[in-house]
Amino acid sequence: MARSGDQRVVATTIDEVVAGSEVRVAGPLDVHSVADVRTVLGRMIDDGAGDLVLHLADAEIGDATGLGVIVGAHRRAMRAGRRLVLADTSPRLERLLRATKLGRVIAVDRSVPAAPSILRPAVGTA
Repeated sequence: MARSGDQRVVATTIDEVVAGSEVRVAGPLDVHSVADVRTVLGRMIDDGAGDLVLHLADAEIGDATGLGVIVGAHRRAMRAGRRLVLADTSPRLERLLRATKLGRVIAVDRSVPAAPSILRPAVGTA
C-alpha cells in the first residue's frame, strides 16, 4: 500500500489462474480499476470456453462501477455462449447481489475451491 498525500492508494491485481477459464481479482474494484478488469475479463471470455470462474475473495466492490463490470462480463459471457461464475464471494458482496436481485441472474458457486495463493499475474494496476 502506497500513500499519496493523505489518501491511501491500493493496487488492484488481476491474476489469470487458468487460461481462459479462471481469474482472481484482488483489491478495490471501483472506477479506478474497472477498465483493466473489463479488458482482462473480455479477453478471457473471447479466448476461452465453458464457465469463466471469477474469484472475488480478496476484492472489494467500491462503487457501482465495480458491480457494473461484473454485470457487463456476465452479459458478454452469455453472448459468447459462456457463463460467468462468481466464486469466493464476501458476505458483503452476497448481500449486494441479493439486494439487487443479481444473485438470481449471475451464477454464484460456493463449492468452487479458493484460487491458489501462488498465481501468474496477468495484469496489475496501480
